Amino acid sequence: MREFEVLIVGAGPAGATAAVNLAPLRRVCLIDLQRDVQPRIGESLPPAARRLLADMGLFPAFLTQGHSPCFGNRADWGSQEPVEMDFLRDPDGHGWHLDRARFEGWLRGIAVERGAELLAPARLRGILWDTEQWRVELESAGQPMEVTVDFVIDAGGRAAPVATRLGGHRQKHDSLVCSWLQGDAENVGADAGLTYVEASEHGWWYTAAIPGNRRVLAFHTDADLPAARAAADPEILMAQALRTAELARLLAECAFVPRRNGFTAAHTGAVDPCAGRAWLAAGDAAMSFDPLSSQGLLNALFTGLAAAEAADRHLSGCEDALAGYVETLSRIWLAYRQHLSFWYAAETRWPHAPFWKRRHQSRFFGNAA
Repeated sequence: MREFEVLIVGAGPAGATAAVNLAPLRRVCLIDLQRDVQPRIGESLPPAARRLLADMGLFPAFLTQGHSPCFGNRADWGSQEPVEMDFLRDPDGHGWHLDRARFEGWLRGIAVERGAELLAPARLRGILWDTEQWRVELESAGQPMEVTVDFVIDAGGRAAPVATRLGGHRQKHDSLVCSWLQGDAENVGADAGLTYVEASEHGWWYTAAIPGNRRVLAFHTDADLPAARAAADPEILMAQALRTAELARLLAECAFVPRRNGFTAAHTGAVDPCAGRAWLAAGDAAMSFDPLSSQGLLNALFTGLAAAEAADRHLSGCEDALAGYVETLSRIWLAYRQHLSFWYAAETRWPHAPFWKRRHQSRFFGNAA
């Protein structure tokens, strides 16, 4: 039997951020299903991340990691002519295109340096409230392990493995999926420091340069549409990208050569409740955002930090710590719904296509105001 004050399930950006901030204050155990950080889509940080990283004392070290600056966004959305929106007037400066695996590995390393114990690979097998503590059954490196903890943070992604075990209901508000390619590319041309988004009849495209002369290309559509089944094949996905106009030009200009591919969920979803007796959810386990919002990683960092603060205050005897956390997430959720509704409503070129019709008629987004 091992004893900790806080168990954090999931060592992605939300979980690692929570551990970074709690480890100097509490005895923290951080677990993850994978020993090593896995390749995944989602590698843009907006300028506002600068303030979060600075608040955590991480910004100077972050700058040494060699991530690429992102100076704005370019989009073929709602019209035939691409529109560019730069960060020149943003008080926080530019954003970043990340080497996602390096970034997550760096956060894990900082958490361990600050005192967290990392168990990876490790899996949650059971959790039970026992009078005043959680008794948690784990499987670590293939061996059973039991720990007692005073507080649990669910940062286990869209699966929300803790929240769903404790009665939380996970609700999906759409069926968005993402098929992606990552490969070699020259960091050249007018689009080199920009994120590019292009709407199409059956979904939308995304591409951005990432460190190491690489680029990611992704297509987003609904899981039940024929476009999703086609895009799951990397050769078909690349062929479809080359049949576009602006996107094909950009890929040709940077000499993009795909090397690996993936297919992942990208839907909007939330767990209710997102907190309870001595537990809370953070990151995608609490709220998962449509990638169009460009807020997924920022939300992971913010909720990871907020979760750490709420857990520490709760353990220090603050009775309204968890209620305050829930209220903060409620405000974020409302703002997210309003902004996403605005952007999907702005694209009207294919009103009868199922992908767009669903979003224009969505009661979820329509009631956001």
